[in-house]
Amino acid sequence: MTTTTFRPETEARLAVARQVADAVLFEGYVLYPYRASSAKNRLRWQFGVLVPPAWSAATEEHDFQHTELLMEPRAGATLAVEVRFLHAQRRRVQRACPGGGFETVPELALQDRVLVPWDEGHEEQVRLAVPVAELAGGDTVVPFTRPASEETEPVRDGAGRTVGRLVRRREEISGTLRLSVSELDGPYRTQRLSVVVENTSDWLPAEDADRDAALPRSLVASHTLLCLDAGRFLSLTDPPEWARGAAAACRNLHTWPVLAGEPGRTDLVLSSPIILEDHPAIAPESPGALYDATEIDEILALRTAALTEEEKREARGTDDRAAAVIDLADSMPPEVLERLHGAVRRLREVTTPGTRAVEGVPTFRTPGETDHHSGVVRPDTPWWDPGADTAVDPARDHVLVDGEPVRAGSRVVLRPRLRHTDAQDLFLDGRHALVEAVLHDVDGGVHIAVTVEDDPGADIRREQGRYLYFQPDEVALAEIREDA
Repeated sequence: MTTTTFRPETEARLAVARQVADAVLFEGYVLYPYRASSAKNRLRWQFGVLVPPAWSAATEEHDFQHTELLMEPRAGATLAVEVRFLHAQRRRVQRACPGGGFETVPELALQDRVLVPWDEGHEEQVRLAVPVAELAGGDTVVPFTRPASEETEPVRDGAGRTVGRLVRRREEISGTLRLSVSELDGPYRTQRLSVVVENTSDWLPAEDADRDAALPRSLVASHTLLCLDAGRFLSLTDPPEWARGAAAACRNLHTWPVLAGEPGRTDLVLSSPIILEDHPAIAPESPGALYDATEIDEILALRTAALTEEEKREARGTDDRAAAVIDLADSMPPEVLERLHGAVRRLREVTTPGTRAVEGVPTFRTPGETDHHSGVVRPDTPWWDPGADTAVDPARDHVLVDGEPVRAGSRVVLRPRLRHTDAQDLFLDGRHALVEAVLHDVDGGVHIAVTVEDDPGADIRREQGRYLYFQPDEVALAEIREDA
């Protein structure tokens, strides 16, 4: 029924999803300044950690991930599942003794690096290919075990002499992958797929055990890739209208599934412990893995290049991946660094009302130039210039709210709780505000700029143009006060 060998077409599709999945797998693996002695590198493995059940019962950490999503497989479809995680291995540093043998030391200094104890991440996979029709008969349960092991690696100096060794120890971990499928009621042949990954290790922590003791027995940065060779998955973020109720009923715990791969393709899913949007992608300007995706690549590269030689020695000795980051920053050519400074994406042409871009015709032309294909004269003033559209006047424009015009000078009540987009909304909900302007963006959206009444800094905000912005459905008309 099952096999770990995927067809070449499936393997190629999963490889596309792994480009982003690798960023999930190693997010926070080692943080700038990439040294083991750095305080923020002493608390690691924050995302997707599935701890042993006994540790989960004693803490607030989780021992499972539960993914549910909707799919529409075609007849004879096969589902490929790939669970990926890191198996933390503890590395000790030992120095060669003059009389023979080795002794454990806190560090081993070499000419190009300083080796220190460190927890490394060993990549693991659980792979399964199963016909979708077989999943309807009940739960498919796939137990897996990674045995304990110990490896040694000799450490040699520049002359080739053995001056020490690294001892890597991995503890045994066990887990289970559970799959099930159920049909949805209704006219559509839609199924709900459930994928559960759990840590089933029987390790019992000692009374004084801490998180460091549980990590080598945990599934770290756990996430799941799914691929249908015939059929499609439905987005849970933006499902079809008819599927919104079923999508909302999907139960996802400690993970979130999104469509992966190229926009427009629906055969891949990445279920990640980090919340992503559909079709996430690595920026093409990114020079390589920096393991800190919450930061800006340009800043990380510049800061890394600015480390002292002694700091770089320690970083190179921390981990092979940290060493690669140092080498990347040191060897990055200026043209690559310049690409990190910024990129403009998804530009589109904005023309006067009644005109449109012609498919297949370049959309960026010199101002004032005539498009001979459409006969449209491009405006002399570019679209980003405030004078490009004289029909727009933020000080005089209005928008209808509850059938009444709202413009600069109107008083409104803020109701941002409708969208839940910002924690600050909790403090603004119900507050009265003065409308300063009604603004239109190039996508046709309308934004109401306001200052909050009773805000002692309102005059400064008004002078600097630093307003708060809300959409029309986030405000309500305020009753006119007698003292207004």
